[in-house]
Amino acid sequence: MEVHHHAHSNHGKKSWKTYFWEFLMLFLAVFCGFLAEYQLEHKIERDRAGELSKSFYHELLNDSITAALKVQNRKKQEKALKYMIAYFQDSSLTHVPREFAINFEYGISFRTPYQFEPRTVMLDQLKNSGSLRYFKNEELQRLIGDVTVAIRNIYDRQELESSFRLQYINPIVIDHYDYNFDSMLKKGNKTIFEGIQEFEKNSDTTVFHLRSLETLNKNSITSSLMFYTANVVSSTRQVHFQRYIEINAELLRMLRKEYHIN
Repeated sequence: MEVHHHAHSNHGKKSWKTYFWEFLMLFLAVFCGFLAEYQLEHKIERDRAGELSKSFYHELLNDSITAALKVQNRKKQEKALKYMIAYFQDSSLTHVPREFAINFEYGISFRTPYQFEPRTVMLDQLKNSGSLRYFKNEELQRLIGDVTVAIRNIYDRQELESSFRLQYINPIVIDHYDYNFDSMLKKGNKTIFEGIQEFEKNSDTTVFHLRSLETLNKNSITSSLMFYTANVVSSTRQVHFQRYIEINAELLRMLRKEYHIN
């Protein structure tokens, strides 16, 4: 019986060079995959930053317009308050002119035209969702922190204004305002703001009468209005509103530069 002996071939044995090239190819494949994922992640972050920056930019732009309007309203309020201070100091209150009625409205009757309530939807999202990390520019991140502080300071000041109004200004309105004049301004379902603007433009001879003159303390009212004008209304506009406007403008400039927003 013939027996065949088969020699064991060593063709399956790999050399160190083969192992090296296999390792190298595997390493390059993994490394390239890592680079591709890294680039994709950065692209996603850049795209996300671009989307957020545009939304944030338009929010800031709208608020800058609103803040500018509130500043103009406050200047008008301050002018009206100064008129009232001078009038209470030097004039008879028995028969007051049209100008007194108009300045009474703008000086102490109105409140909402002077209150600034910025839209902070995007700002809050950036801070609360962790999206602020998409903005790599440290100066931009610092300014976002600064604008947050500026808004909080304005809210604090407006809360102070409300407290002062409640304690010192509202009693003047409650005790001495002419509510018949108020009804005239609102005639025809007009808002008080529409009514006073129309009254300013026309030649209506409706007379404004200060009520309860026998209890009106000119010195007390004048002191309250002086303090309210200088230490509450004007200081809020000159310090806190101005600070917000400056930071807002710098943020808009940086967002345009960083993300090429037109």
